[in-house]
Amino acid sequence: MTRKIFVTNALPYANGDIHLGHLVGYVQADIWVRFQRMLGNEVHYVCADDTHGAPVMLRAEKEGISPEALVERVRGEHLRDFTDFSVAFDNYHSTHSPENRAYAEDIYKKLRAAGMIETRAIEQYYDPVKNMFLADRFIKGECPKCAAKDQYGDSCEVCGAAYAPTELKNPYSAVSGATPELRSSEHYFFRLSDPKAVEFLREWTRATNADGSRRMPPEASNKMREWLGEAGENKLSDWDISRDAPYFGFEIPDAPGKYFYVWLDAPIGYLASFKNYADRIGLDVSDYIDPAKAQAAGTEMVHFIGKDILYFHALFWPAMLKFADYRTPNFLNVNGFLTVDGAKMSKSRGTFITARSYLEQKLNPEWLRYYYAAKLNSNIEDLDLSLDDFVAKVNSDLVGKFVNIASRCAGFISKRFEGKLAASDAAALEAFVNADTIAGLTRAFNDRDYSSALREIMRLADVANVYVNDEKPWELAKDPAQLERLHRACSTALNQFRALTILLKPVLPALAAQVETFFGVQPFAWSDLASPLPAGHTINPYAHLMTRIERKQIDALIEANKETLVTEVKQPEPAQKHAQHQAHAAQTETAQADEFEPFISIDDFGKVDLRIAKIVSAEHVEGAAKLLKLQLDIGEEKPRQVFAGIKSAYDPALLVGRLTVMVANLAPRKMKFGMSEGMVLAASDDKGEVPGLFILSPDAGAQPGMRVK
Repeated sequence: MTRKIFVTNALPYANGDIHLGHLVGYVQADIWVRFQRMLGNEVHYVCADDTHGAPVMLRAEKEGISPEALVERVRGEHLRDFTDFSVAFDNYHSTHSPENRAYAEDIYKKLRAAGMIETRAIEQYYDPVKNMFLADRFIKGECPKCAAKDQYGDSCEVCGAAYAPTELKNPYSAVSGATPELRSSEHYFFRLSDPKAVEFLREWTRATNADGSRRMPPEASNKMREWLGEAGENKLSDWDISRDAPYFGFEIPDAPGKYFYVWLDAPIGYLASFKNYADRIGLDVSDYIDPAKAQAAGTEMVHFIGKDILYFHALFWPAMLKFADYRTPNFLNVNGFLTVDGAKMSKSRGTFITARSYLEQKLNPEWLRYYYAAKLNSNIEDLDLSLDDFVAKVNSDLVGKFVNIASRCAGFISKRFEGKLAASDAAALEAFVNADTIAGLTRAFNDRDYSSALREIMRLADVANVYVNDEKPWELAKDPAQLERLHRACSTALNQFRALTILLKPVLPALAAQVETFFGVQPFAWSDLASPLPAGHTINPYAHLMTRIERKQIDALIEANKETLVTEVKQPEPAQKHAQHQAHAAQTETAQADEFEPFISIDDFGKVDLRIAKIVSAEHVEGAAKLLKLQLDIGEEKPRQVFAGIKSAYDPALLVGRLTVMVANLAPRKMKFGMSEGMVLAASDDKGEVPGLFILSPDAGAQPGMRVK
């Protein structure tokens, strides 16, 4: 029976590049989709950019463009990267779309009608510097459960706990660094703690599908039991689904100035992208999202997500769908994180690698697809990209074992037999790939146990190479009496190579397309494993299929990412100009003398003690036209008093709580208005092209008293 499956991947956020860590889940899903299609199943594979929220709004503001322009540009970049790695969505949409607005409003109204929405005033963090309420991901602090530092305001990346941002210890604004203030605001909540929702989720997370399959991996089910508790317990909290203006998103119906929290409309983006696609091809979307029609049609909904968003997809999402009378997912496949050489991806080590950087270094994307597949299974396990192992495994498996079979035999068929195959050795083919082997590999791919599948496929490649070694076509070619045997041996080996290509096609679709051209056949289906190419079939001239990876290519990739990071570091303006000047020193010696101060030694620079300072108070100085009086906390017993000539640029009320940089070892200076015990650093344009003063601000995470080096 043909399966009808609606498949989605987690939506990447429209505020950054696709990196190698992202690709783990997308490659895993794409392999499964391609395999299902090779079986003849009907699969609709969609995704979208997750576009709403404060981060996008703030980035667009920084770039001087509209949020709409930003998200459309990033969507194009993301789709380009996925396409180049052969992640072939049927539709790649955006959550900032009319379809998503319609579904979000419909689900919200149905939840409200079902009594699952309520409003109440809450105390919420407010950034006094940016004059905005802070989204959860723009508040950082210590996790209230495990005390891990620098965790976001909605969930902990260390222990996985979910919580309210007001539960964080020692919170700070990730936007400005200011200590946030608690202010009251009316918010809208989805009643996740309602006994109906708790009971539904307890049943849903433990139940199986009609065919007996689980709805999520065992580790995820165990995590659900931990979060839900046992019968009679209620560990869930209601879910805040609203945010205050200013906010980039959809306004809540009948609630001016209130917007849907990004996590409400993000998963709804799955439905919106599918709707956009279904309307184009004439598909009835209700067969997949209406519970009664979906059951009658026998359709399935499968999500591929990362373990960091399990809480949202296994609790909020199915509960929202259930009580809005939409169908719930059949299966959640959950992948772990990516480490590189056993450690988290690191910008300083050059191992935080974007998909675009990988491709710009001319590295074959199918090398990475194969390596990921060789390590992926159906469990929630982190995947380690060991770079030395990556080089060795791809070279050994794909070049040394797989491609080697064709390169050793194809030339004899073309040169000696006009490109026509002979009848293969039936016994050799039966021993190579039989019904039991096919059944086992079918099961492994269907269960997403790709590592087991590829181990078996490479075992078969070894068998094929042993066959070639035993037949020795290079020696048979020397004896005119052995031409028939040479013809049969090479034809058999090429049919073995064809079978291996069919098995590897979900993993290596681009290479498989080259092999299909080489054999002069239609795209391979899984059923083609049962029948070899017959005698007389004409093949095309063989072209080399894949090169080896050189370790120097990987080293260059790491260095390229290190260089990228250096150029992206935000430096004070003079330092940027000085760096640019050094790169073109021969052409700009005169300009340097005019524009920059004389060079100093590193020892001279080391004499300056720069410290992160928190502005405790700021006020006007009576009688001073340019000065503000600041009290600066640099980790000492009491704040320092500093007079700064920034009155023309800043309202003192907006400076309180902000972090900046000061010279801490400048000799105190007695001024008319009092003692100044340091200097605040600010940038300005001496040419007058950019008016104003701009005090320096450290990145999020910096603390008062830290030394700037």
